[in-house]
Parts: sequence; C-alpha cells; structure tokens
Amino acid sequence: MSVPTIPVTCYYNGQISRSETDVKYEGSETIIEPLEVPVECTFQELIDMIYLKTTIDKRRFKLVLICKYPLRSGKKFQPYPVRDDSGVRTMLDLVNTPTIEEIELYTKVVRVKAQVNQSVGGHADIFVRDNSNVAQFDYGCEPSSGPVPDTGPNGDDEDNADEERNDEYGEDVDDECDGDDGDVEVDRQASFFRAFNQVLENEQGIYVSAQAPSCDVSNHQDDETLDEPSPVAYHLPPTPHFQHVENLHNAVASSWTPWVEPTTANSSGEFVIGQVFNSKSDLQEAANIYSIKAHQEYVVVASSKKLLVLRCKKAEECQCQWKLRAMVIKDTSLFVINKYTGPHTCVNPCLNRDHHQLESQLVSTHIKALIQAQFSLSTAAIQASVMEKWGYQISYKKALDGKHKAIRQLYGDFSQSYTELPRLFLGIEQANPGCVVVWKTCETNLPNTEIFQCVFWSFKPSIEGFQHCRPVMSIDGTHLYGKYKGKLFIAMGCDGNNQLFPLAFAITKGENTDSWGWFLACIRNEVTQNAGICVISDRHPGIMAAMVDPYLGWATPFAYHRICMRHLASNFMTRFKDKILKNLVCRAALAST
Repeated sequence: MSVPTIPVTCYYNGQISRSETDVKYEGSETIIEPLEVPVECTFQELIDMIYLKTTIDKRRFKLVLICKYPLRSGKKFQPYPVRDDSGVRTMLDLVNTPTIEEIELYTKVVRVKAQVNQSVGGHADIFVRDNSNVAQFDYGCEPSSGPVPDTGPNGDDEDNADEERNDEYGEDVDDECDGDDGDVEVDRQASFFRAFNQVLENEQGIYVSAQAPSCDVSNHQDDETLDEPSPVAYHLPPTPHFQHVENLHNAVASSWTPWVEPTTANSSGEFVIGQVFNSKSDLQEAANIYSIKAHQEYVVVASSKKLLVLRCKKAEECQCQWKLRAMVIKDTSLFVINKYTGPHTCVNPCLNRDHHQLESQLVSTHIKALIQAQFSLSTAAIQASVMEKWGYQISYKKALDGKHKAIRQLYGDFSQSYTELPRLFLGIEQANPGCVVVWKTCETNLPNTEIFQCVFWSFKPSIEGFQHCRPVMSIDGTHLYGKYKGKLFIAMGCDGNNQLFPLAFAITKGENTDSWGWFLACIRNEVTQNAGICVISDRHPGIMAAMVDPYLGWATPFAYHRICMRHLASNFMTRFKDKILKNLVCRAALAST
C-alpha cells in the first residue's frame, strides 16, 4: 500500500526577502525542486530528502527551513521556521487551507563552522598559524609536532588537527611532559590562560591622554572663547546607569586613571582640571550632586553643544570664586574640564527648603528603583524619600514630574506604547500560528492613522483546549493603571482537574454594554460556538444586558448565566457588614438542595 504524500515546492540557491505583508524567495540563480513529502514525515526525513534532491553537501552546509505561512486573514504571509516534527506537521496542514495554492518551503544554506575544543580555564584552544609575528609560548612541555592547521569541517586534515589539539592540550599531554603528571600540566595551562586573560583586561585600562596645547591646566581667569583641544587617545567606558546617586564615581570618570576604576576626582570630592565625562549631561548631573551635597547653588554662564560654563550663584554678593569651565573634545561627545576654581568660599550656604539644582531628572534617577518595585508610589512618598536622602523638601510638581520621567525611562511613553500595539500583536500572530486578533478602531482624517478602541485576542491552544474542558466559562474585568486607564477583560475556562484555563483576553476603554457585548461576540465568533455553556460573572449591567441580547448568541438556551458567589458575598458584606450573615449566604450558595 502506497504512503500518501503532499506536494511541497522547495526553493534553494537564493535569498529570502520579507515585507510587511508577504514573504518571497528571490535570486537570479534560484532553483525550484518539487517534493512529495509523506504525510507522516519527520523533520530529519525532510532534511535528508532535501539534501538528496538538491545535492547540497551536508558535511559542509546545514539547512534552515522557512515555510511561507498565511495569517488568519489569508492576505498576509509571514515566515514560519520549521525546526522540528511539530513544525513539519504545521507546514503540511497548510494543504487544507483554501487560500494556499501550493506549500512553499524556502531553504537557507549556512556553512558549518569548525568545532573548537574547549580547554581548561574556560578558554578556547588557540589556533597558531605560521606567522613570524606570533611569539612561541612555553607551555611547560615538549613542543607539538607543528602548527595546528585551521581547516574546514571537510578538510583532509580534520582528524589530524583534532589529534594535534588533543596532543597539545588534551588528555595525552602528560605523556609528552618530562617529570610532570597530568594535574601539574593542567595547572600550568590554567595559569597561562589566566595570565593571558589578565593581559587582555589590562589592555582595556589604557590611560586617557589629554595633552592638548590649547588646554590650559591653570586656574587663571580668561575670556570664554571656545578653543577646541586637539583629539585625544582614549578608551570610552559605557554611559553609567546607577540607582544610588551617592556613588558619584559611577558617573564621573577621571582622565588620569583607567576607566575600569573611575574616581570622583580627589578625596575632597572637588572637580579637577582634565577630568573627562562621557557627555554633557553626565557633567551637569555631577555638578548638581556636588552642589546639593555642598548646600550651594550655581548659575549657568554659557551652555552650548561644545561649551559649558558654571559659576557660583553668590559670586557678586559674596565674591565667591567658584567657577567651572568644560568643553567638548573634538570629534567626540566627551567633555573635559579645562578650567576650575574651587571650592566655594561662600560663608552663607543655601538654606532654602528646596534646591535649585535638585531637578526632576535627578529625582527620577533616585526613585527609579522605587517605581520599579511599586508602580503606584505616591507623590508624598517621593517627597519623603528625597527629604531623607538630601534634606530638601521638593515641591509636589517636581516630585510628580520626577515620577513621570522615571516611568517613561522604565516602561516607555504612554502615547508611544499605543503606537506600538499593532507591531506587538503582529509579532504575537507570527510567533503563535493560529492566534486570533480582532481590532476595533475609529478612522481619522490623517493617513495611516486610526484611534484605538478595543483589541481582542485568543491563542490557538486555548481555543482547541476549551473543547475538552467543562462547559463553564468565567468572565471578569480589571483596571489598567496608567495615563489612559482602560480595562482588561478576561475569559477563563475550567478543566477536568478544576484548574483555571485561560481562554480569551481584551483591552477596552471601560466596562459598559457595548464593550461587554463586543467581547462576548468575539468569543462566540472566534473561540467557541458550543451551546449550553454556563457563564459566571458579577452583576455588572453591561454583562447582564449582553447575556440576554439574542443577536450575540448567549441567551438561553444557547448559554446559561449565573452570578459569581464571591462578588455577591463581597457586595453583601459591604451593604450589611455582618460576617455571620455573610457566612450563611456562602453556605446557602454551596448547598446542593
């Protein structure tokens, strides 16, 4: 008896191109190979079949299989990677899709890389070629037979190369060493690699050179003309992100020390001439923290993309000479202090309740960890935290602005997040074939712009699994906390083990008759058409109205509506405030007769 097969068109010797709505296989030398794939074909059998048909050398190249998969609308296609037996079955199931004329399978050929053995100490073996610039290392044993050749996986010397690497680093090394056993040799190799790794780390700590002829390292006053210093040799540390602002050394990198261990400047906490900062914002933040701790304030004399000049706020009143001048290093974003006069000589420090340099941006940096732990942190709690940290009572508006900035840094902008919703659900559909997504939007006069109303989604495993659950469904809504509020609707099933079974979700503007009716209509159209389902919910007017609407498909006898006892008991307690009566109500609800 012949095995049933499914025709599949295999494309190779080209490239996969993808757009927002389609996937194509292009190339001037593209070859098309028709395949007859058995219905019960496994992934390995499919790979072997493609190697046989295309004559691709499996020792030198591996295949990545991509199937052209339609979305639910049938008009859009996305790439679906075929990685295992389940992926092969999903691909072959496309033969039952009406919108698919043929199953298209795209192949991507990837060259197999040479395997690199791991040596002691977690370091990979070093492949040494014949090179006069490479020094010979003494590993504490006799030299190997020669340089290890770097051949491909199909080279003639592959086995020999493995043997040579094993002889040099592997298990047989103790046979070639005089007077040392294998454990001693392993220790020597580990010591060598540790020393070699230390050299690499030290290379990253090269000192910054700021030997610029136009960089005045004195503290003499001069005019504020912009003189660009010549380029300097430097190694850039990453821009720091820190939660504890007292650790100023994380934000300020000294130009005279390696950036792997940045320092503030000196033990007194003052700035120094030649000190380099990653950016102008880092310099301003360091100046703000310095002023707050010193209980002094400064004013900005000049500020541009290439220059920043600060002086004491009481310079004219108290003849304070505190002044800082920094400029950008040419062709970089670094700022270097080329003039500094400090510390402050003011005798009357800032005694105000608030500090001018305690800006909302600095507040957001301080409370970011608190917001991440508790999104609904109150403004009063932020004010108290800043008071405990720096001793200043900031205004309500500054605390609120700092909270909003911290939320944007952690979770992004609220308006922008709605713009990203279509991309998010497109990715969900692509990663979860069979996922149902239904949108409800309002048109606008702007091109390619619509106003968001609602979105419904349900995953294919939930849709298929509900057919084997009890005919019971619970629906409820919960609040969304953010700038635009909203509601999250959830529908849950109950499996045979009395466990909750996620079924469907929706994001809407609020709870009303329209939103609940739309949510239940989506469930009836996209998830289940079974009759006799028991729907459990609270007594929200929107749900009550939707359940009796004959056009939505949830009226009796297609479904039966029951009230959630938990909500009923909670409302009963709120009205009568009697635990004994509440318990009697719950016992009455659980009684079988």
